[in-house]
Amino acid sequence: MARRSRGRFIDGIVLLDKDTGMSSNFALQRVKRLFNANKAGHTGALDPLATGMLPICLGEATKFSQHLLDADKRYTVIAKLGERTDTSDSDGEVVQTRPINFTQELLMESLEHFRGETMQVPSMYSALKHEGQPLYKYAREGIEVARKARPINVFELNFISLVGDELTLDIHCSKGTYIRTITDDLGEMLGCGAHVIMLRRTQVAGYPYERMISLEQLNEMVSQAEADGVETKSVLDPLLLPMDTAVSKFREINLAESQAPYLMNGNPVHASGLVADEIVRITIGDEHKFVGIGAMNDDGMLAPKRLIVIREDEIKA
Repeated sequence: MARRSRGRFIDGIVLLDKDTGMSSNFALQRVKRLFNANKAGHTGALDPLATGMLPICLGEATKFSQHLLDADKRYTVIAKLGERTDTSDSDGEVVQTRPINFTQELLMESLEHFRGETMQVPSMYSALKHEGQPLYKYAREGIEVARKARPINVFELNFISLVGDELTLDIHCSKGTYIRTITDDLGEMLGCGAHVIMLRRTQVAGYPYERMISLEQLNEMVSQAEADGVETKSVLDPLLLPMDTAVSKFREINLAESQAPYLMNGNPVHASGLVADEIVRITIGDEHKFVGIGAMNDDGMLAPKRLIVIREDEIKA
């Protein structure tokens, strides 16, 4: 029996603009299928309610997805004031309704409370796992699990507008920050309750907002390519960002071509400018071809930590 094709070898990162009501895994599988990629992974799920930037790694780029999962994020959130829900967003049931009568001064003082380094208790409706199961599964069964407060950092929390009972904020935060929890806690500080009715992720790491593309747009491009009789990869592949953009925050160490065989076989090599405990981005030759990340070992040499697979077709190219 002929073996079924698992897709083509294609490496890079798609900045998907995820639509509301769509799970991150559904979006991932659709992008993987459209690109006919043999391997794909996303860089941290967005709630179905949320929209916006969901970087999807294809091929060898999946090896570096953790660094985007750990990256800072930026969100635009609209909170509905006066109502608290059991999930802290509009997907839940309203559990309390209160009048809105806080002052502008109290609002600004309350926002200041969330800026900087703080401790946050994750929501029971988060994807954080307890004994192998996401917390939201326990919550749906009415089971409350004790959660430890975790350190987060809100680098910026900007007031955008307050129109009627809808408060709009811009939040730049560290990984692991739950915007729904901030919204719920803010509502309690204001004495009226609040929940998220719109959440949009506008940035992951330093990726540009303008490079995002929706599934609808991708589908349209594929349909047009098929109608024009051209290969779909000719219109889709130019959308990909290089896989090393996932680790662009790391300093580059460029090695000579002669060192490549040793490194790619997993061996440490000599390199200048290494610093203890620093992860570096490794490139090879005058063209600075990205091959992975590494760090200085106990012998002062550059040891690989994560390397890409260089295929024969790339060598010939």
